[in-house]
Amino acid sequence: MFRFSKQNVLKKNKNFRIVYRHGKSWANRLVVLYVLPQPKKSADQRRAGFVTGKKIGGAVVRNRAKRLMKEAYRLFQNRLKDGVDMVFVGRSQLVHSDFNEVQKALIELCNRAQVFKKEK
Repeated sequence: MFRFSKQNVLKKNKNFRIVYRHGKSWANRLVVLYVLPQPKKSADQRRAGFVTGKKIGGAVVRNRAKRLMKEAYRLFQNRLKDGVDMVFVGRSQLVHSDFNEVQKALIELCNRAQVFKKEK
């Protein structure tokens, strides 16, 4: 139910660049979100990518930041629309945040980007 499968992950640099170049962005103090609707023919899944820059810190710090974002995303991903590619970019304040703050930041950005499914 809350599984985050490999087919729903953006991995290739080409895919990230497409989302950066053609997608729309929203930001708060912890995370930047890029969203790009997929073409209609492949709009049956939602894909997400997680990125942190080297300015944040060493590999251990960057991996922890990405793990925080992935876990927060995993818990609410079933409430999101299908047919979108999303890239979450961690900012330097993310390193000093706990899980609840990260989860609230991601939910806030997804609300602003209007990627949640319409509730019945």
